[in-house]
Amino acid sequence: MKLSILDRSRTRRGAPDSAALTGTIERAVRAEQLGFHRFWVAEHHAVPGIASGSPPVLLAALGARTDRIRLGSGGVMLPNHQPLVVAEQFLMLEAMYPGRIDLGVGRSLGFTKPVREALRRDRNAPDTFADDLHEVRSYLDGKGAVTARPHVTSPPPMFVLATRRGLDFASKAGLPVVVGGPILRGSGARVPELDRYRDSFVPSAGHRSPYVIVSLEVMIAEDEARARELLLPESWALAQSSRTGEFPPLESVADIRGQAWTPRLQEQVDASIATSVHGTAEQVKVALDALAARTGADELLASTSTFDRAALFESDQQLSLLDV
Repeated sequence: MKLSILDRSRTRRGAPDSAALTGTIERAVRAEQLGFHRFWVAEHHAVPGIASGSPPVLLAALGARTDRIRLGSGGVMLPNHQPLVVAEQFLMLEAMYPGRIDLGVGRSLGFTKPVREALRRDRNAPDTFADDLHEVRSYLDGKGAVTARPHVTSPPPMFVLATRRGLDFASKAGLPVVVGGPILRGSGARVPELDRYRDSFVPSAGHRSPYVIVSLEVMIAEDEARARELLLPESWALAQSSRTGEFPPLESVADIRGQAWTPRLQEQVDASIATSVHGTAEQVKVALDALAARTGADELLASTSTFDRAALFESDQQLSLLDV
């Protein structure tokens, strides 16, 4: 599998949001030096734990600091945007950084009701994702009702961040997919949803064959216990969000250990860590080899976060050295 990184610009308790963005830029520079294939950023709105609400703006900054690594969005949420504007933004990025830009798109709405209202999105509104996907693509290809600018020699490729239904959209459109979460958690020898995506894939001008990227947290440390500890800040934040409805900044392991734990919190943290791949480099290689065999994935997009930036960079370095 090719190896890539998704960085969500996670904020940290006691640090300004700007530090999260600076950290993303530093991580992208290091990812290029380590030889990663892609470096993607995310879109989240009004979330205390995430500083990145505008992938195109952040990607422009990343492009200015890197030279070769592919840069993209994981992803732009089409329900929040007009298709023409999305196409214009990514055509502009492609014009500035030719041959390096990816457009990953998703269909998630805002995290909470106030955020959805601020984005002018109604949870019960008709699902127009398939139509929006087609419209963005038409603008990128220069075949839309109007001509999106700037004109580029080769438009950026599109990827679909896919749930089960999203896989159907992607197969019909002949687009690559990024999958994670419940789809990857089964126990079978194969992933039936991915087999169906491949079997029903309709070749397109830009993609003659299906392409699967799997996304999950991958943490490498000197031993399994240390790797679990480094995953604790993200897992703790997820558990807190289910309790409060607000996804918080990362906290240090020491601060988390000093707080009150309920049995329910422990259960949620353990369940979250269990969805990751973690341990020593050797343990992670074995797990990733098994994942590759089960999913047939072409690429891994590691979405790892932790409070300790130095430990995160070290994990990235160890991951870059694996032959999977």
